Amino acid sequence: MSEPTSPSRAHGASCGQPDHAIHRRRFLTGLAGAGAVSVGSWAGLFSVPAFAAAARRRGKHCILLWLCGAPSQFETWDPKPGRISGGPFRSIPTAIPGVHFGELMPRTAGIADRLAVVRCMKTSQSEHLQGIDLLNRGAAPRPPFVRPTLGAVLAQQLGHLDSAIPNFVLLDPCPEGNEFKEFKSGNWAGWLGAEYGPVRVGGEYRLDHAARLADLSTDDQEARNALRRFFNRRYANERRPAAAASQNAVFERVKGLMSCAHLFDLESLPEADRERYGPGAFGMHALQARHLVEHGAPFVMVANGMPWDSHVFHNEIYQMLVPELDRVIVHLITDLEVRGLLDDTLVVLMGEFGRTPWINQARGRDHYPNAWSLAMAGCGMRRGVVVGATDADGVEVEGPAFDEKNLFATIFTALGLDPYAPYDLPELPSFHRVEDRAEPIRDLLA
Repeated sequence: MSEPTSPSRAHGASCGQPDHAIHRRRFLTGLAGAGAVSVGSWAGLFSVPAFAAAARRRGKHCILLWLCGAPSQFETWDPKPGRISGGPFRSIPTAIPGVHFGELMPRTAGIADRLAVVRCMKTSQSEHLQGIDLLNRGAAPRPPFVRPTLGAVLAQQLGHLDSAIPNFVLLDPCPEGNEFKEFKSGNWAGWLGAEYGPVRVGGEYRLDHAARLADLSTDDQEARNALRRFFNRRYANERRPAAAASQNAVFERVKGLMSCAHLFDLESLPEADRERYGPGAFGMHALQARHLVEHGAPFVMVANGMPWDSHVFHNEIYQMLVPELDRVIVHLITDLEVRGLLDDTLVVLMGEFGRTPWINQARGRDHYPNAWSLAMAGCGMRRGVVVGATDADGVEVEGPAFDEKNLFATIFTALGLDPYAPYDLPELPSFHRVEDRAEPIRDLLA
C-alpha cells in the first residue's frame, strides 16, 4: 500500500528530538503536586453552592488508565488482520458478536460486552506534549489562562475539600517520560487552584513520615494545627489571600494524608490480589486505584511514564505491553463489578493519540491523531458497544469522527455533570467545562 503522509513526518519531528520542543507551550511550566499554583491560577473562586452541588454528587468515581506515549489501535481495539497496516498479529472474536480485538487481548475480548469502545477518534495534535495537554484538559490552550485537567475538575465536582483521602490521586512511579515528564511538572489544577491538584504517589513518590510522631499526643498535634491556622489567617488578612488559601489547602491535605496513609500501602493488600494484577508497576497501581476508589477517592489516574511510544521495535514492545494491559483491564473491571462499584465508577483507557498505519524503517509506528481508538466502561456507559469505524487500512475515520471536546462532554455527562457549565471566573473571559457545546458521544451513554 502507498504510504500516506504522516503528521509526524510532516512536522519533521520524532520523540526525543529537539524539534519536539519547537512549538511547545511553555506556559504550562510551573509547580506540580500539592503545593502547586501558577501565575494563571486563581484559588478560591468557587462559591459555597458549588461545594454543595459537589456534595450531592458524592459516590461517583473515575479511574483513568493513562496509556502515555499513545497506544496503537491496531494491536488493541481496531485490528486490521490481513492488511499491511495490521502488522503480524491476528484478530480474535470478542463477547460482542461480529467485533474483533487484537489477539494480544484475549481476556479483554472475553469481557467486551462490558466495554464501550470508540474507534473514530480524530484529534489535532501529533506531538506528545500538546497531545497530552489536549486530552487531559479537553480543549486547546488559550494563554495565559490555564484550563484545569480532567482530574482537577472531577476532584472539585465529585470530591470535597474536607475529605481525608485526596480528591485527585496520580499513581505514577516513573519520574521520567520525555514530554510527559514536562507535563507532569506543569500546572494540573489551572484556574481551580492548588487544592484540586494531584497528590502523586508511586515509586520514589511515597507518603513517608505521614504517621503522627509517637511522642506527640493527639491533643498536642491539634493544638499545633490551631496555632498554624491562627497565623495563616493573620497572614491571609495582611498579604495575598489566594496564596494563603492554597497554602492552607496543602496543610489540610497533609493532615488528611496522615489519617489515610495506610490506603497507599500496597503491601497491606491481599497477596492474591497483588499476584493477579502484578508484578508490573502499572498493574499494581491499577489495583491501588481500585482500593482507593473503594475507600472513596473520586479520581485516580494511573500512569507509568511513557512506555507506549513505540518508534522502534513496535511489535516486540507490544508483545510485552499489551498482555499486561489485557490482564489489568480484566481484573480491574471485574473487581469493580464484583464489589458493586462499576455502576458508579467510570473507567477510561486512553492515550494522547494513536499510531501510524505503516511501519517505519526502525520497525516502529509513529504518531497518528487522524484515526485512533479508546475504551471506557462503567458509570453512565452502555455495555458492549463499539462506536465508529475506520477504513480498511485504518488511515481515515469512516463516518463521524470525535475529538477531545466530544470525549469530555461524554465523560461529564456519564458522571452526571453538566458538560456546558460555565466556570465562575469574575471579570475574566467565559470558559465552560466543554467549549462550543460539543456533543457527547451519544451512542456510548446509557
